[in-house]
Amino acid sequence: MEEIWHKHKWPEDVAKTIDYPKKPLFEMLDTTATKDGELPFTVYDGQSWTFNEVKTDADRIANFLTSKGIGKGDKVAVFLPNVPHYPSVFFGVLKTGATVVTCNPSYRSNELNFQLQDSGASVVFVFDHPKITPTCYEAVKNTDVNMVIVCSIKRYLPKIKAIIGGLAKKIPKSPYYEEDITYFYDDIVEKYEAKAPQVDIDSEDLALILYTGGTTGTPKGASLKHSNLYSNVLQIYEWVNLSPEDIDAPQKIVYGKEVFVGALPWYHSYGLTLTMLMSTKYACQLVCIPDPRAGDPPLSELLRDLEKYKGTVLNCVPALYAGIVNHPNVDKYDLSSIKICSSGAAPLPPELAKSFEDVTGAILFEGYGLSETSPVTHINPTNKRNRKFGSIGLPVPDTIARIVDIETGTKILGVGETGEIAIHGPQVMEGYWNKPEETDNVMRNIDGLRFFLTGDIGHMDEEGYFVISDRKKDMVNVGGLKAYPREIEDIFYEHPKIAMAAAIGVPREDDPSNEFVKAFIVLKEGVTATPEEFIEWARDKMAGYKRPREVELVDELPLSQVGKVLRRELRRMELEKRNV
Repeated sequence: MEEIWHKHKWPEDVAKTIDYPKKPLFEMLDTTATKDGELPFTVYDGQSWTFNEVKTDADRIANFLTSKGIGKGDKVAVFLPNVPHYPSVFFGVLKTGATVVTCNPSYRSNELNFQLQDSGASVVFVFDHPKITPTCYEAVKNTDVNMVIVCSIKRYLPKIKAIIGGLAKKIPKSPYYEEDITYFYDDIVEKYEAKAPQVDIDSEDLALILYTGGTTGTPKGASLKHSNLYSNVLQIYEWVNLSPEDIDAPQKIVYGKEVFVGALPWYHSYGLTLTMLMSTKYACQLVCIPDPRAGDPPLSELLRDLEKYKGTVLNCVPALYAGIVNHPNVDKYDLSSIKICSSGAAPLPPELAKSFEDVTGAILFEGYGLSETSPVTHINPTNKRNRKFGSIGLPVPDTIARIVDIETGTKILGVGETGEIAIHGPQVMEGYWNKPEETDNVMRNIDGLRFFLTGDIGHMDEEGYFVISDRKKDMVNVGGLKAYPREIEDIFYEHPKIAMAAAIGVPREDDPSNEFVKAFIVLKEGVTATPEEFIEWARDKMAGYKRPREVELVDELPLSQVGKVLRRELRRMELEKRNV
């Protein structure tokens, strides 16, 4: 169906609809290994492993799990950072017909316990670590978990490092192992034959349960099928078409040639799909970055690896791009290999994008998506001529987006009208795991199609570009007028002294149902300023109701593991401070 976005700036080399193979997700690894198995795949600490080697380990893991009775209907949790084990574990689990449950390795035991209980996981793969492993043992209590598989980084270190590190006790290791439930990754891949089970796995089977706070803040598992994730990889590949006018680089992602830098966690849909799955499908190197903020100053190790491995594809969040731009030694690193950069998970301030491009020479474009949509639904055209800063871009192939009324989510609004963004497409989840009521709350039938209500507020312009005002839950009610934190933050990023900014609504003491805007600002290194300076500066930049009544200078902002500013946490701390 011809949509508004197809009629104006739709990229001429991008198909409006594409074919999707009805194959399970692990077919990506198997096909690449069969075709180009000796190409390097995972890269860590100067070592690399081929697609054949990763597939062999995945087959061994699948064989082991099947021998223990794991198969269709079972759930296997992955409690790992971005280490070389991850692809083998992920695809190995899928080869049994079981479902992967990805878990944030920084979680405390109660948070992990909730996910294990809710998903019904019976197996956990965990990183061998002084804190992470004991956290896992505590979390599996009162759950269905009967196997904990410990993954040591020692296997993936250069031999001399492994020996010296072991002697010096510098290799991360758990202080104890619970013998009755513990197995070791190294033992499994050494003892079990590389023979994956023959299981009838359909593309519509459940591949992944990915937990998200969603619009209510209550953790919910987005149920993603093999077809959801596979479709999204193909949609993204189809969309990326660089322009010779912008950058001296191949137009498309080049099969077998790119170096994807794993700066974002693979337990999150953004890092999983755009980095791990994309590199698997297109036979590219995958640099494992367990902690992108590591180093002194922070992010130094990420910059080192970008230079060392000549990274070409970098998917990040604005906080990481800001960290790179503002790194005191960034000019000492050769970042000229970087060419394709996407930004998502949080708003991308236009000034930050321009600064990053000045530093690297790459092209940076903003996209949009959610855990519930595998994740990508919109991307800006990947050329400077047609991208629109401040917008999330156009819907990707085979994706329909609508602006609907906030109250019911059923009435379609017109161009320029503000409402909730609703999405239909092959990448949209089946629903929330074991939560039919929550699923019904976010799904709507509109013109005979099934749409997902995103919880994001925005509008579509006359050329079909979508612009997000903010999250539904983050809107600030200022005397009946709606102020959007994202818009306020974008304006503050124009100020030359500001490294990061966040805005929240604070209830008025005399009328708690009414709010005012408060901004939190992190200054760039080496500069000084006063709160009053920014309040005064905002007078000429924002309407009165949007202007912060208070500004607080802070050393840092609370961030999620993927770099989203946690406005909810800022608001909680502010209300506690005010005894509200």
